Amino acid sequence: MKTTIIGFPRVGSLRELKFASEAYFRREISAEELQETAKELRKTHWALQQASGIDWIPTNDFSFYDNMLDTAVLLNAVPARYRALELSDLDTYFAMARGYQGKEGDVKAFAMKKWFNTNYHYMVPEIEDTTEIRLAGTKPFAEWKEAQAQGICGKPVLIGPFTFLKLARFTGEKTAEDFADAVAAAYCAYLKELNTLGAAWAQLDEPYLVMDLTKAEIALFRQLYTKILAAKGSVRVLLQTYFGDVRDCYADICALPFDGIGLDFLEGKQSLSLVQTNGFPKDKVLFAGAVNGKNIWRNHYDRTLQLLDQLKPHCGEIVLNTSCSLLHVPYTLRHETKLAEQYKKHFSFAEEKLTELAELAQILDAPVPAETAAYQKNTALFAEDRCCSNAAVQQKVAALTEKDFVRLPAFAEREKVQKESFQLPLLPTTTIGSFPQTKEVRANRAAFRKGEISEEQYVTFNKKQIADCVALQEKIDLDVLVHGEFERNDMVEYFGECLDGYLFTEKAWVQSYGTRCVKPPVVWGDISRAKPMTVDWSVYAQSLTKKPMKGMLTGPVTILNWSFPREDISLQACAYQIALAIREEVLDLEHSGIRMIQVDEAALREKLPLRKSDWKSDYLNWAIPAFRLVHSGVKPDTQIHTHMCYSEFDDIIRDIDDMDADVITFEASRSDLTILDVLKENHFRTEVGPGVYDIHSPRIPTTEEIQNAISKMLERIPVEKLWVNPDCGLKTRGTAETVPSLENMVAAAKACRAALKQ
Repeated sequence: MKTTIIGFPRVGSLRELKFASEAYFRREISAEELQETAKELRKTHWALQQASGIDWIPTNDFSFYDNMLDTAVLLNAVPARYRALELSDLDTYFAMARGYQGKEGDVKAFAMKKWFNTNYHYMVPEIEDTTEIRLAGTKPFAEWKEAQAQGICGKPVLIGPFTFLKLARFTGEKTAEDFADAVAAAYCAYLKELNTLGAAWAQLDEPYLVMDLTKAEIALFRQLYTKILAAKGSVRVLLQTYFGDVRDCYADICALPFDGIGLDFLEGKQSLSLVQTNGFPKDKVLFAGAVNGKNIWRNHYDRTLQLLDQLKPHCGEIVLNTSCSLLHVPYTLRHETKLAEQYKKHFSFAEEKLTELAELAQILDAPVPAETAAYQKNTALFAEDRCCSNAAVQQKVAALTEKDFVRLPAFAEREKVQKESFQLPLLPTTTIGSFPQTKEVRANRAAFRKGEISEEQYVTFNKKQIADCVALQEKIDLDVLVHGEFERNDMVEYFGECLDGYLFTEKAWVQSYGTRCVKPPVVWGDISRAKPMTVDWSVYAQSLTKKPMKGMLTGPVTILNWSFPREDISLQACAYQIALAIREEVLDLEHSGIRMIQVDEAALREKLPLRKSDWKSDYLNWAIPAFRLVHSGVKPDTQIHTHMCYSEFDDIIRDIDDMDADVITFEASRSDLTILDVLKENHFRTEVGPGVYDIHSPRIPTTEEIQNAISKMLERIPVEKLWVNPDCGLKTRGTAETVPSLENMVAAAKACRAALKQ
């Protein structure tokens, strides 16, 4: 059986692309040096796949920042404000990704949103009415040629036209339908060029097909591909889907002259039944997504063989594939030197999944698959007892009752109590939590981890950072302060290290967006709090100021969603375990005099099922209660904050209100504050702080810019419910950007207060 993958991680096994890109941003290396690093990474990635025996190796899955952004550039969808900068092609690209502030101008970055149900973020293309969609770039062809020079006939990968149009933002009067013909023509030109090169396959990624589709959307899909496939020539076109099933358009897909169709048989609830009930065209190749591209657990070979046995009677040729791009898992286990073998043998990162594909192909081609050594070794692995249960934790979850999820008194009464208690000014200013982490902060944490300094030295250093951070916030005149989170490497990993049941890696980085990588911890067993996690830091910070100090925690849903979860218990059970642990911390903070506590749920939207019919039953019916469980036991005058970022909240805004927090902050600046109308329309009860400036860009917002944003907010949000804050935490920003940005934010809030008094 032949094998392929949908895509491979591009950052490198040791984040080489991240460091090279950041060096380029700092002008420490040239564009040529950055390009050379990228070329070496591609060469390495292709060689790994070639050595593993992957039959169809993807090309153009590499990106300096994001594949959606790459597609926009390829199709000439570069807004006028970026062209006007007259920068190099590379710097124009990065201006769209990161924003630009310099002698050539001042522009914000593209909006950034979650990539379906993953922790990856894509850049939202902008299409203006005047945009001339055409094939304008050469990147896919240049990288195909690179692979060819390496002895590889690559499978070029490109975001498909339907997904591109559905995820793009149209800034004028025109819609996706107005650009459909031009987009189709651009893809025809793309296939024409691949024909000239001699490419055998072209993969077009259409994950949007797994969403709930209207008749009009299906018609648009058919319109696009009727034209595109008529021009495919000798290139075989693979329609690749992932993250779910294509129940709304399966017949349409099968009827079109695709040469291959890629289906996800892991997250696609109905993928198998669609094939079994409707059949599969014998003249098309089925690319069967059977190796999980989103988790880090070993593939259960017997289950995969059973799946393929069920598919074979209905199909012709089958190619064994990943369920989605391997972009969503760490690169390799090779660098995990501290993880015990008893754990590591259960893990499979990107490199290891290549091996799994090779072994599965060999097993499937064997006369008696069950007699192969690889099959037997895998079977033995899954027969082992992982020893991950904690009876006491399971009993706590089982004993929960309805009242454990309800906070009293009701919000309206608590709001009055808190207004009287805190006596904050109108438009209170605060930050989301973290402050810039300097090289010195990271070095202190690393030295403590390595045993090079004592705990006393580590704590003394951090207390000095906290004291400086509190003093800075008081100087800026923020109303509600934070301690800066200098003890934290990550908002999830830090808490995981204080919880029993978690495992941690050294180098298992996963790209979140651009140069930002995260290292998700692994849920191995039942979760409980091993020790207080934040109390000492928060109490110390509060002792330095008379202003309210927020205790900073990460919520249970986000901790779970930004971890690699177990597969042997339900997500609900795991979420409740984590919630009980965070609840203990909340009550300890309250007992220690911390009266504002922020429980971040940045990733609440992230794992929302893609199909609306599954929203409640599969997710919201336990995700919202998990958050409520965390804070239901606090006093009326303790104010509970939460934070959410870089997702679309419009359609679950009532569920968010039902979290029963007292204050919620949203990412909003990159999306032009579109959430404001939704809040107003739904009579949002919770006090709210839509972000007034974008922290994921290095540019410094002006006071006037922020004042204008606040004024827009006041048109839709009652002044007594509005908070003023940045989009997100400031950890990734430098002090040189952070301080003037916060100064401008406070100045803008004060100006708006003064205007309200007039």
